[in-house]
Amino acid sequence: MYAQGIKEYQSVGTQTSIVDADPHRLVQLLFEGALARISAAKGHIARKEYDKKSNQINSAINIIGGLQESLNLDAGELALNLERLYDYMIRRLFEANVRNSVDMLEEVTSLLLQIKSAWDEIREQALQGL
Repeated sequence: MYAQGIKEYQSVGTQTSIVDADPHRLVQLLFEGALARISAAKGHIARKEYDKKSNQINSAINIIGGLQESLNLDAGELALNLERLYDYMIRRLFEANVRNSVDMLEEVTSLLLQIKSAWDEIREQALQGL
């Protein structure tokens, strides 16, 4: 379900054990991984390291794609809205990559932080459902 995004997250290496993480924590890790890569891409743009920037943005795209693929679209309007929002973020990241736009990267960061914040707030409720 989260295979592509997790693969991207594992490729850099992390001290957090993905194997032991519950499903809610896995999604948190994916958000954190995407945000870290977007942040790194901004630094690469500032240093004119465009190959490294592209790698980081492509990795963030893959992670967000993994989040998008994990949605249960039968769950209703919220899932459909998230699917559209993830699609928008992926398109903005592609555009940011082409234009070397820090502003577009910051826009996606802001959107991800909003979703992550809401996801973080429901952790206790999600764990009770496991």
